[in-house]
Amino acid sequence: MTRPEAEPVVHIDDGRFRVTEWRFAPGAETGWHIHGHDYVIVPLTDGRLDLTLPDGGSAQAELRRGVPYSRRTGVAHNVVNGGAAPLAFLEVEAVESDLSARRLATLDRFLAAWNARDVDGLMDCMAESCAFHSSAGPGPEGARHEGREAVRVAYAALFDAFPQAAWTRGRHVVSGDTGLSSWRFVGTARDGGTVEVDGCDIFGFDGELIALKDSYRKNRS
Repeated sequence: MTRPEAEPVVHIDDGRFRVTEWRFAPGAETGWHIHGHDYVIVPLTDGRLDLTLPDGGSAQAELRRGVPYSRRTGVAHNVVNGGAAPLAFLEVEAVESDLSARRLATLDRFLAAWNARDVDGLMDCMAESCAFHSSAGPGPEGARHEGREAVRVAYAALFDAFPQAAWTRGRHVVSGDTGLSSWRFVGTARDGGTVEVDGCDIFGFDGELIALKDSYRKNRS
């Protein structure tokens, strides 16, 4: 039996949420799929969904207009309009968790590149348009390094100033377009002086890459 296809209309897809309106003629189906995100269903009409499940079983879900329900990532099924009238619902997917996970992975790679003294690896984590504000400099925001070449030069200069350096105790948090990394810097400068100090970076992102690294360090006395 060939069923008509349900019609998806995407209203929002902004990297945080994806909102899709699903419109079903009588007997229409979505086709078999596995949900990759947590989601909420908001019925726009009353109706009945017939669900085909992975084990070959079936289930039904009664829709009541305006009464939402939620499901977790990993739900797998084919969804069919089991009623005699058209029906529709909004599917609201929480997609930001995926982007946040990719941004966390970027921060992991970024910290590893610092400890590997790998300037190319650092720049692979930076967006095309990027900036680095160091913890010290002539202005209230420290020294500003704007653009990929300036950022690359600043990173290389830090390695040059500290022939031995490690960033330990690294921890990362991402919320929306902002990331935070905390660490302990242990380094030996060219003159033999040693530094051991806690610090943090506040990051701004462009997609999953770093658009701004804004650094802060404790000042030992």
